[in-house]
Amino acid sequence: MSYEYIGITVLWFFLYGYLIVASVDFGAGFFAYYAKLTKKDHIINKLISRYLSPVWEVTNVFFVFFFVGLVGFFPDTAYYLGQSLLIPGSIAIVLLAIRGSFYAFESYGSKDNSVYMFLYGATGLLIPAALATAMTISEGGFIEETANGVHLMIGKLLSSPYSWSVVLLAIVSVLYISSMFLTYYAHRADDGPALEIVRKYALFWSSPTIIASLTTFIALSQHNPEHYQKAIDLWWMFGISVAFFMIGLFLAYQGKYYGWAFIAVMFQFFFAFFGYGASHLPYILQPFVTITSGATNETMGVTLIIAFVAGLFLLIPSLVMLMRMFLFDADYVKGKK
Repeated sequence: MSYEYIGITVLWFFLYGYLIVASVDFGAGFFAYYAKLTKKDHIINKLISRYLSPVWEVTNVFFVFFFVGLVGFFPDTAYYLGQSLLIPGSIAIVLLAIRGSFYAFESYGSKDNSVYMFLYGATGLLIPAALATAMTISEGGFIEETANGVHLMIGKLLSSPYSWSVVLLAIVSVLYISSMFLTYYAHRADDGPALEIVRKYALFWSSPTIIASLTTFIALSQHNPEHYQKAIDLWWMFGISVAFFMIGLFLAYQGKYYGWAFIAVMFQFFFAFFGYGASHLPYILQPFVTITSGATNETMGVTLIIAFVAGLFLLIPSLVMLMRMFLFDADYVKGKK
C-alpha cells in the first residue's frame, strides 16, 4: 500500500472518531433543549450535563487533526476547499463559537436561560448540517474553476436532492448515535426515568436513520453514478453495517446490553463510513484532486503518517483515561461526585 493510501486511511480514522464523539455532543444539545420544551429537563438534563462537563473540550481534537492532516497530505485541497467552503465553513465556525459560548455560560451561570438553551439545541443540528456540505462538494458538480479562482455554485448546491439528502442523513445520524449513547449512559447511572426517555429517543430515530441512508444512496446514483457503482461493488461493507444496525436496534428494543448496543452502533457507522470513503477513491475532491495527483511528496507524507499515527496512539489512551476517570466512574456517573 502506497503512503497516499496509508495517509488517507489514518485521516479517515480521525474523522470517524470525530463523527462518533461529536455526534454524541451535538445530539445531547438538541435533546437537552427538547427536554426543556417538553418539561422533562429535570429528568435527563443532569445526566447530559454530567457527560458534557469533562468531554466537550476535547470533542474537536479529532476534527483539528483531520483538517490539519488533510491540508498537509493533500495541499491542493486547501486551494479548492479553502475558497469553495468559505461560506459554509464560516457558518460552521460561527456556530461552533456560539456553542462554545454556551458551555462557558452553562459553567459559570445562566444555566436556565432559554435563549442559551435554544442556541445550544439549534447548533447541535446546524453544525453537522454545515459540515456535511464538504462531503457533498467532494462528489463534484458544485465547484466551478475560472480564471478568477474557484467558486461554489450555491444555487446548484441548494437545489440538489443529493445535497439535502446528505444534510438529512447527517442530522438524523447525530440524533441516533447520541440517543443510543445516552441510553447506555443512563443505564450506567442507574437512572431509570432518564433511561426510559432516552431509550424512546433511540428507538424513534432508528427508522429515520436507515431511511435517510437509503435516500442518500438513491440520490448518489443520480448525482454521481461512478461513485454509486463503486459503492455497490463494496456492498458487503454496507451489508455488515446494516447487520450491526439491526443488532443495536434489537438490543435497545429488548432493553438489555446497552453497552453492546452502542458498540454495535459504532461498528454500524464504521463500516458505512469506511465503505463510503473506499468507494470514493481515488478522488479526494472530484474531479480536481485525486489521492495521487494532490498528495505531498513521499518524504513529507511518510513523516506526517508517523506523526499522525503517534498522535492517534496518544489521543486514544487519553480518551480512555478520561472516560475511566469521569464517564465510567460509578460515583461520577451517578452524580455522587
